[in-house]
Amino acid sequence: MKSERKQVYLFYKPNDELDEKVQKLRELGKKHGFTLAESPDKANIIASIGGDGTFLQAIRKTGFREDCLYIGINDDKLGFYTDFNLNDLEKIELGMQAENIEVLRYPTLQVTVDDLQEFQCLNELSIRSNIIKTFAIDVFIDGIHLETFRGDGMIVSTPTGSTAYNKSLKGAVVDPKLNAMQLTEIASLNNNQYRTLGSPLILNNDRELILKIVQDGNDHPIIGADNEALSIRHSHEVKVKVSDKSIKTLRLKDNLFIHKVKRSFL
Repeated sequence: MKSERKQVYLFYKPNDELDEKVQKLRELGKKHGFTLAESPDKANIIASIGGDGTFLQAIRKTGFREDCLYIGINDDKLGFYTDFNLNDLEKIELGMQAENIEVLRYPTLQVTVDDLQEFQCLNELSIRSNIIKTFAIDVFIDGIHLETFRGDGMIVSTPTGSTAYNKSLKGAVVDPKLNAMQLTEIASLNNNQYRTLGSPLILNNDRELILKIVQDGNDHPIIGADNEALSIRHSHEVKVKVSDKSIKTLRLKDNLFIHKVKRSFL
């Protein structure tokens, strides 16, 4: 790696056992000319240490930066975003050599709530009931009304997020090289009044998805971004698009998407 790419910020939750391992990682980084940054805004590389949840938090809490690389290092917790293992320093050291790694760009979602609040998601956007009660959503694609959904909620996922909450809802597993988003239902009702597609829907990156929450006096669902519930209440309209911004991350060349799918599910 070039010297200007060697300012590293470590994102993790400290504890005695982990601190000992991280110290060895620091020593290895120093050996290869890496310098620890005191804050993420001064870093060119942000390395999360933990599982996929920690990786998602690292990206969200550092502002979905496009001008740095994100690296996922797991502590024996398998994941789709964590290519490196803190207990295998030899492989991490090999990863510090450019010929063993490649840069991937993961698509993100751009979400706008009531034309007031905007944010990004790397995994998925979720809209779920906050009480034991179904609610209705009018679904529009490029301004055309598709359906009126009633059920427990809906998920809009990225290709990398397709293996998370989306998969548990029988959504499709999507190749992360596809720049797209997927709409998946959560426990939909289908009767004479409400009729939905009843299957996941994959949309191209130039589509605009609008979810209008049908209000009947007590329908204020919870909105979640990745693994975090947002403090947004009384929302009426949620717009979702595939963002022009992407997240850059490092991947070992011998750890392809198909390897991860097979290792995690088969």
